[in-house]
Amino acid sequence: MPHFKAADGTGLFYTTAGTGPPVLALAGLTRNTGDFDHVAPHLPCRLIRMDYRGRGQSDWADPASYTVAQEAADTVALLDHLGLDRAAVLGTSRGGLIAMMLAATHKDRLTGVALNDIGPEIAPEGLKVIEDYIGRNPDQTTYDEAARVRARTWVQFEGVDHARWLHEVHNHYAQTPEGLVIRYDPRLREAVFESANVQPASDLWPLYDALHGLPLCLIRGENSDLLAPATWDGMRARRPDAIAAEVPGRGHVPFLDEPQAVQALQRWIAAL
Repeated sequence: MPHFKAADGTGLFYTTAGTGPPVLALAGLTRNTGDFDHVAPHLPCRLIRMDYRGRGQSDWADPASYTVAQEAADTVALLDHLGLDRAAVLGTSRGGLIAMMLAATHKDRLTGVALNDIGPEIAPEGLKVIEDYIGRNPDQTTYDEAARVRARTWVQFEGVDHARWLHEVHNHYAQTPEGLVIRYDPRLREAVFESANVQPASDLWPLYDALHGLPLCLIRGENSDLLAPATWDGMRARRPDAIAAEVPGRGHVPFLDEPQAVQALQRWIAAL
């Protein structure tokens, strides 16, 4: 499995597949490269995925380094490792915050940005959901049980079959003799909520505005509790040229293989 070393020696896992313009896919806060399994077959590009430090198949590190700024620096290091001067970023949730950070600090390395259910303001309702689960193993002991609980409790998602929920819980948890465990460093909880990395106190609209001039795709789940309608409207007003899609029957976050999301992402890739 391919890994490279970040500047501090942390081993970071990545994959690359396909041909076409390079698109770096960055997952959500506690997630990993498997988040993009559903959309990958639909994207006419070279899709590059990376597990952040402390997540998925990457090394655990000092929790103090689990920050958006460090993860942005790791992203640039991956581009350097691959010999890529520039790439586009498809950022889901946390990945979108990293993409906006890169636009403000390394814009010359970007060819475009797609934001999946994330913006410069994070709704407190969604933040509370994250605080409730981050760093904690599920109560369920089998994948089948976890998938059924998710189908029953994730009411923002409509019409999702059992096979899809099974894929999701396989991706998020590892099976052990003691039950299911999260596939990331549980110390991420202290890193996020002690230093407010999910929603920094500073105004993030300037980071969003730093995307000016880059091909931009905006995707929102119709039932999202993290990206509020008012923020979504503000994002579109500031970038009326953006390719925008709201995915019906989805909360935070759309899987990205929904027809509305696929069409928007394909148009965005064509514009890179």
